[in-house]
Amino acid sequence: MVRQEFTYHGKTLEELQKLSFQELAYLMPSNERRKINRLSDKEKKFIAKVQASKKPAKTHLREMIILPFMVGKTLLVHDGRAFQQVNIIGEMIGHRLGEFVLTRKKVMHNAPGIGATKSSASLSVK
Repeated sequence: MVRQEFTYHGKTLEELQKLSFQELAYLMPSNERRKINRLSDKEKKFIAKVQASKKPAKTHLREMIILPFMVGKTLLVHDGRAFQQVNIIGEMIGHRLGEFVLTRKKVMHNAPGIGATKSSASLSVK
């Protein structure tokens, strides 16, 4: 089975990495384009930190857009309680970091609480 090479709007990963922010923004949907054209100081610092370091960069910037130079890197994104590890791949380009780190756990119901039903009153209390 032949694996198809990753492309984003007809451009390969190498071509995307050579583009400037303005050229990259032109390929993105409107919301991401506006975000790239209006990066805050924190986001600019984070971009410089990711480009410079070899080890995973920690961040609280869940709204940061995944850019082509981040592909192949590992980031630690805060979920509100702890930092979750995210390995960036090509298919993630244009998405937000927070999309890949869930902030809520799945609800796991165990047993009814005392007084929830008439029959639960007779359950033994641990």
